[in-house]
Amino acid sequence: MAQPLMPHATASWLVEQTSLTFEQIADFCGLHILEVQAIADDTAATKLTGRDPVRAHELTMDEIEKGQKDPDYRLKMSKGPEQVRRTKGPRYTPVSKRQDKPDGIAWILRHHPEVSDGAIGKLIGTTRTTISAIRDRSHWNIANITPKDPVTLGLTTQRELDALVAKAAKAAGIEAPVDNRLEGDREALITELRAQRQAAAHAADLAESGEDAAPVERTAENLFRSN
Repeated sequence: MAQPLMPHATASWLVEQTSLTFEQIADFCGLHILEVQAIADDTAATKLTGRDPVRAHELTMDEIEKGQKDPDYRLKMSKGPEQVRRTKGPRYTPVSKRQDKPDGIAWILRHHPEVSDGAIGKLIGTTRTTISAIRDRSHWNIANITPKDPVTLGLTTQRELDALVAKAAKAAGIEAPVDNRLEGDREALITELRAQRQAAAHAADLAESGEDAAPVERTAENLFRSN
């Protein structure tokens, strides 16, 4: 299914300008519903500038009105101008998030060893050499690498990660794990996401001021407990 050229910015606009449900927005933008929740709660890594899908010819007001009247309605994208899509090469990752790549790679290697190095490289936007170094613990910064969910780090979306894991599990002849996070305490999960975002921002502030940013993990835990 076609998706908006800038899904997160489009989701931000739809959250602010319409009464569509988070599920409708997530489905249209190709995002996980928790990503839309995070945008609505301002827990995203940065404050997004909304992108009007109507002006971009990706959605019509008629479609938005249909969706607002019927929560079960799924928005249909308009046929807009041809979009240039990346077909080769690694995924682009913003400079601010590149330092998080090793943590995301380590998390996948720990929790989903069935995923190939090539697949991890395409998902995270890294090289096989880096993945191998993290796997055999020969990476130059291995002492500071802590496995963290790449979705929480903003390196990929939950939908892309789930699809990758399901494909790898099928190829390996094993049962793909089921994401049951939405069946548990949703508010607790959102609170944890907010704490991690705040901790990341705190670490960035410390780094910019030249102070020691080592206690970031403890900061995240403290923020989570305080909430």
